[in-house]
Amino acid sequence: MDNLGYTVLGLLGTRLDDGFSERRWQRWRPTVALCQHEDLLVSRLVLLFDRQHSKLARQVRTDIATVSPETEVELHTLSIRDYWNFEEVYERLYEFGRAFDGWHDDRSKNLVHISTGSHVAQICTFLLTETRHFPARLVQTGLEDKRADPVGSYQIIDLDLSRYDRIATRHRRDRDEAEVFLKGGIATKNRAFNAQIAAIERVALASTDPILLTGPTGAGKSQLAGRIAELRRHRQKLTGPFVEVNCATLRGDQAQSALFGHEKGAYTGAASKREGLLRTAHGGMLFLDEIGELGADEQAMLLRALEAKRFLPVGADREVESDFQLIAGTNRDLHAAVTTGGFREDLLARINLWTFELPGLCQRREDIEPNLDFELDQFRERSGQNVTFRADARTRYLEFATDVEARWPGNFRDLNASVTRMCTLAHDGSITRQDVRDELARLQRAWQRPAAVTDQDDLLRKLLGTGRVEELDLFDRAQLATVATVCRESRTLSEAGRRLFAASRTRRKSANDADRLRKYLARFELTFRDLAP
Repeated sequence: MDNLGYTVLGLLGTRLDDGFSERRWQRWRPTVALCQHEDLLVSRLVLLFDRQHSKLARQVRTDIATVSPETEVELHTLSIRDYWNFEEVYERLYEFGRAFDGWHDDRSKNLVHISTGSHVAQICTFLLTETRHFPARLVQTGLEDKRADPVGSYQIIDLDLSRYDRIATRHRRDRDEAEVFLKGGIATKNRAFNAQIAAIERVALASTDPILLTGPTGAGKSQLAGRIAELRRHRQKLTGPFVEVNCATLRGDQAQSALFGHEKGAYTGAASKREGLLRTAHGGMLFLDEIGELGADEQAMLLRALEAKRFLPVGADREVESDFQLIAGTNRDLHAAVTTGGFREDLLARINLWTFELPGLCQRREDIEPNLDFELDQFRERSGQNVTFRADARTRYLEFATDVEARWPGNFRDLNASVTRMCTLAHDGSITRQDVRDELARLQRAWQRPAAVTDQDDLLRKLLGTGRVEELDLFDRAQLATVATVCRESRTLSEAGRRLFAASRTRRKSANDADRLRKYLARFELTFRDLAP
């Protein structure tokens, strides 16, 4: 056998390859014609056929010997009852491919002829080649005109689509469009962020495993999660709804009920059955923002739902199913929370396969200008008013916004609020330099809070979640922040109690400071363990 020639695997065409009379040479017969091309040397043809067509298979072998004596034809029978049964045909071809050891070591010298056989067989042959179960390229033969030379033409097809310029260009264009969509149509300039979005685009379309989005409040985690869901839906990788929930707003029994549902009468006030958000997200995507705020019980139930796609609603005695895709968001360090016992290590391992940390606005100052234009467009869509900057006003605003002294603690939420204020107060749809001057003064006043207050607020938000902190009076915030700070600096509950009540304890007969502190923390559903370093 000539080692320079091709090894070809093909199916006998029971109709196209048919013919026993001399007139057969005037017809295009794909399998015979394949071996008649002077520039395509077939050294070995492996021909698969059903036993009932043995006579035709032998005739084709004889005819090939006439036109291409250097081609060795091997006949192999396939036992298939129904050539239109996809599962059966695929299984038989797959088994043959596993047992066949006659391929060239060089894949480029192996071909699979795809022009013969039933449509089902052709599809199966294509799939087995595309997945490299057949280590070969495809060869397609054809005859454009019945009056043409019956030898016809052939084309070798490599399923590595990156080799085809127009297809590769199309793929690049689709990828670029997806990345622009994930960025909300904003022409961002930050290289690190753009590279991150490119990675998220690949993961979003290639995997349905959980994605964890981290980063400071206001960095855009919620918006990005929604766009990932839309992108997957557009590419037919998602059919169900996008369900979003801020875990910081969920507490106690209400948390389990909201997430996992409950049966009627499961607890006081459960007047009717509730499906729960995990069940609502079946077939779709669930975005759990501030996942680090979930309680221990909810974390355990979520892990069960992710691993088994089943969970037990509150008050139920039978599990329900829900197959959903998960995106989790957090501004907390979950690894640190695992160390302190605030977050389950096994749950973090389950959601930590794909983690992307979104940068804050201060880390993307070159993207402030395109985001400024985006916010103006968003205001126009919301209000129907076309508001623009005067040139000198825009220049002054960008000078301030991109300066290293601009803190932007609320990130893109701060920018959104700033633009909304200027647009709302602008006269005749034009933001003037005076409008900008007033807005910069507002921002500077807001950003001049003492660092200690900011740190304390951050601590409370990590402990209680943003939603509950916003519900507290400023008095309670300041008091609780002081208590939390002292607890974090103390080794035990008793030590923290002695420090907090040092003045009043000398005037009391009984000084059970630990119990007093424990009861105070319980008002906010906290324990010393939640605060301990």
